[in-house]
Parts: sequence; C-alpha cells; structure tokens
Amino acid sequence: MNRLLQGDVGSGKTIVALLSMLLAADNGYQSCLMAPTEILAQQHYNGLKELLKEMPVEIALLTGTVKGKERKRILAGLLDDTIHFVVGTHAVIEDVVQFKNLGLVIVDEQHRFGVAQRAKLWEKATIPPHVLVMTATPIPRTLAMTAYGDLDYSVMDELPPGRQPITTVHRNEGARASVMDFVKTEIQKGRQAYFIYPLIEESEKLSYEDLMQGYEQVKSFFPEPKYLISMVHGRQPAEQKETNMQRFVNGDTQIMVSTTVIEVGVNVPNATVMVIESSEKFGLSQLHQLRGRVGRGSEKSFCILLTGAKVSKEGKERINTMCATNDGFKIAEKDLELRGPGDIAGTRQSGTLNFKVASIVDDKELLELAKTIAEQTCEEDPTLEMAKNLLLKNYLRSQKGKNAWSRIS
Repeated sequence: MNRLLQGDVGSGKTIVALLSMLLAADNGYQSCLMAPTEILAQQHYNGLKELLKEMPVEIALLTGTVKGKERKRILAGLLDDTIHFVVGTHAVIEDVVQFKNLGLVIVDEQHRFGVAQRAKLWEKATIPPHVLVMTATPIPRTLAMTAYGDLDYSVMDELPPGRQPITTVHRNEGARASVMDFVKTEIQKGRQAYFIYPLIEESEKLSYEDLMQGYEQVKSFFPEPKYLISMVHGRQPAEQKETNMQRFVNGDTQIMVSTTVIEVGVNVPNATVMVIESSEKFGLSQLHQLRGRVGRGSEKSFCILLTGAKVSKEGKERINTMCATNDGFKIAEKDLELRGPGDIAGTRQSGTLNFKVASIVDDKELLELAKTIAEQTCEEDPTLEMAKNLLLKNYLRSQKGKNAWSRIS
C-alpha cells in the first residue's frame, strides 16, 4: 500500500490508522505513526492507548524528550518486537531507531514533513513497509493526481453526525470591543475560547512580544479571577506547555491564548469560539486547520477573523473564501489558485510549477488525459522500445541518477 488518505478536520482518520495498525499486528508486523509535533504525538498516543487498553498490544511514545531508561527500553522493545506500535515525532526517523519487523508506516499531517524525512522511514525495513499518508489539509484533485500520481487516493468527505457547520465572520480592529463581548457571552454559557496570534518565523522575538501584548490585552477584557487564561507558545519548556494545554482541555481555564502551535490535533469539544488575530497574515490551509479546533462538539461554533484596517487584495480573497465555505476541498482549490502548487518533482512544497505553458488550475482535463496516456504507455510498452516512445526514453535516460523525489509519498 502507498495511499494518501484525505479527510477534513475531525472526519475520523485516526480510527482508520488504528484499524490498519491492528491488521498489521495480526499479521506479525510492527507499525509506526509519525506526527509533526510533540503535542500531537502525545495526543495520538493517549487516544490510541485508551482504545487499546483491553488488548494484548504494546504501544510506546518516542519523542525528543524521552530520555534515559525509558528511551533504552523503547529502542530494545522495537528491536525484539515486544513493542508493536510506536507513536512519535521526527525522533522515530533517527538512525538508532531500528525495528525487528516494520510493516506499516503512517505519516500524519504529512505536509509538515520534508520529503527526505518521510523517505527515511522506508529504510527501516528490508521489504519497504506499507505507507499510509494522512492529511486534514485537503489537496485539490488535480494536484493530488500530479503530485501523488503513484499514490492511491482515498477521501473521507463526511463528518461525524451531530456536527454543526462553523459560522465564520470577518471583523476589523474597530470592532474588537464587540468581539470581546461576544466571547464573554459564550463563556457565560459555560463554553471556552481560543485567541490565536501569528508566528513570524524570521523573528521569534517579535512573535513573542506580539503574543505577550495580546495576552495582556485579553487579560484586560477578561480579568482574573473571574476568567482564567492558559497561554501556550514555542518558547515554553515542553512540560509547561503540556500543563497549560491540559488545564484548558480539562476546563480549568476558559481561554487559550496561543501561537499556531495548536494548529493540529488539539481536541476540546467544549471550545466554541476561535478568534484569529491578524488573520491576513495566515495562509488559507492554516486558517482552515485552525478553524477546525472548534466545532468538535454538538454546540454551535464560531470563528472570528480579526484584521487590521489595511489588507492586501490576496489577503481579502483568503478571508472571503474562509467566510464563504467550510469545505476543505474548495479552500484547497482556492489556495492552489492563489499560491501555486509547488515543485512537484522536487522537495519544494509550494510556489510555482515549472510548466512552461500548462496551468494546473485551468488545464484539469488535459492533466487527466496526460495521466491516462502515461498509464497506457506503461502497460503497452513498459521498456519504451516502440519508435513513438523513443523521445520519452531519451528524456528519462537523461534524468537517470537524479533523485526521484516525486516517487516518495
């Protein structure tokens, strides 16, 4: 298997992953689930451990913070097959991590990993393992077809019953007081809220200052002890981050002020409001991911996109798209149109495709035809001996020895 599983936020991809891992275990193989952040890995581990508690299956968590005796125990368990499932971050691709019999690799939120990192997992088994790549950031069909042409492709396009669509609105800075009043009314109903600030990658210091200012501002509207606030950001030690997250998850705090570290995997069904500050600075798929943190229970949920007075044309388009639809696939199509699809045969994952004439957005039918012809050619003339295929053969020869990144899921 080499399969891409796409499902919108909350559609149940984790259960599919677990059932696949159990199938592998039934047949005597180990499984590895890799997630992009420690918080998400921890959450997968806790969720899977709970579901597996009645079963004779050993599951371990391997992240950068697992040290000493516990780390040695896990490495030994993977080597002698006493540990059947391992959930981890990038730590699982380190050379010291060796398996006795790795049969299945599941990569969650695959867009967060570099292609070369994903390829390292193939080297952990003598026979390449089955690969299941999961993403909640839907990829437009045309892009999936070209970027993942060698991947089978499954879509989960339904949400669990009882979920209500999230209402998304755009407000500018002038409406801040009324936004805060709205959040207060939701908290009075016993609900919880997120305030998210952008992460400026070039400057961690700036991001930190923005977040601290934001935190003080939120505090001035929601004074303690009536309201309790959790804060999470990249500079905190893992333990403190975990404690602050946990307080929000358990309902001990009503408000979470955070950077985008909570983009994936945090599950608090009682949270019904997401306020995204400076939302014009976020990409579409990131806004969609963030919005997916609310609307996870049966209550009506809201996402409020706050922007400054001046927003670029592209920023406006992104915000209008978010307000118009909750459909991750439509959002992905728009994102593709605005950003360009990346260098598909290479390791760059967004930007512009190096087609001289074709457009991946406008030429869908042509792309589908090209894919069909490529498949037919492989069937009728696999070694490209026919005269009509000689040009193609020469081109492929000229590419020999270059890294075939596009073959890696």
